[in-house]
Order: sequence, then C-alpha cells, then structure tokens
Amino acid sequence: MHDIAILIPAAGASSRMLGKDKLLEVVDDAPLLRRQASRALATGCHVTVTVPDHDHPRCAALAGLPVQLIAIPDASDGMSASLRRGVGLLPKGMSAVMILPGDMPDLETADMMQLIKGFRALPHPMLQQACGADGTPGHPVLFPADCFLALTRLTGDQGARDIVQANAHRLARIPLEGNRALTDLDTPEAWATWRAEVMA
Repeated sequence: MHDIAILIPAAGASSRMLGKDKLLEVVDDAPLLRRQASRALATGCHVTVTVPDHDHPRCAALAGLPVQLIAIPDASDGMSASLRRGVGLLPKGMSAVMILPGDMPDLETADMMQLIKGFRALPHPMLQQACGADGTPGHPVLFPADCFLALTRLTGDQGARDIVQANAHRLARIPLEGNRALTDLDTPEAWATWRAEVMA
C-alpha cells in the first residue's frame, strides 16, 4: 500500500461549529481527527494531514502517529488550498491519493480498503468514488496519479468536484453500507443528531 496516499484535509476553520472544533470532538475516547488518521493508517497507506499551522491543537491531537503534517498558510482560500499543497508535497512515486474528509466519523478502514481494492483490480487507472447504498455520490474519493497536476491547480472552496466531473468517463462508484459515504458533521446540530442515533 506504500504507493497510495490518504490525504486528510484538516486546515479548515470549522466556521459552522459556533466556536468549537469539529475535528477535535471526542468519538470513541479520541479526538475525531486522531480517530480518522488512525483508521487511515490501518490501511497501510502513507497518510498526510493538512493543518492550519504546526502550533494548532489539531497537531497535538495527532501526537505520536506516523503521519505527514503539512501546514497550509493560505487555508482561508478554502478546501483547494489543502488539496493543492497536500498533493504537491506527497512523497514521490505515489500511484494514487485518496481524499478522506476529517468530519465523517462513520467511515471505517474497511471502507477505504474497498476503494483501494477497486483501484488495484482495474487494468487502467480509474477514479474511485464512495457513494451511498442508493448510489448518491459521496466520500472518500481516490484519484490516480495522472490527476495530481489538476489537484495542485485547484482554486476556491469546492474541493475536487470539477476534476471528478471531468473524469466521469473513468469513474467507478463504490457503494458503502448505509450512509457512511454521506454523513459529514460540520454543525453542532449535526453532531447532536448523529450522537443520538449512535446511542440509540
């Protein structure tokens, strides 16, 4: 797995959390960001995490984990800043990168492995996008190396949506159980609803 990277963009401001940091919310006795990084590491892939700066509390949440930390000085530009710099500083020789949002606590290591196995099984490089059980497009998304240049040229806060659309002719959708590919928690209300469902 050492030729595939998993990139967790974690340089955003959590602006919809009313002063809290969604990536430091505690899930299973650990900050969510640490939990996500640990699950990514369990795939055997190289794991990169972008952060606002190296003094940010998110870095402390990752202490001791063998991840590549990349500070994003222009994080205010939006998601594209994390993708541009994160992909641009990946180790040489990567055949693909999986973009794994940090605020999707339902995703498991096994889900990431489904995308990796799908990529490995095909004779030609194809994008792999997780989707809901009903086919609704979601995350994570795995991009072959020939998409890296486009990822380093992104602008704005829409992430890599345009790259996915431009490669629709070679896009494989991978259905994950339930809403794992769709559940992201970026407001206090979303967190409260999710916790109530988990505890039910």
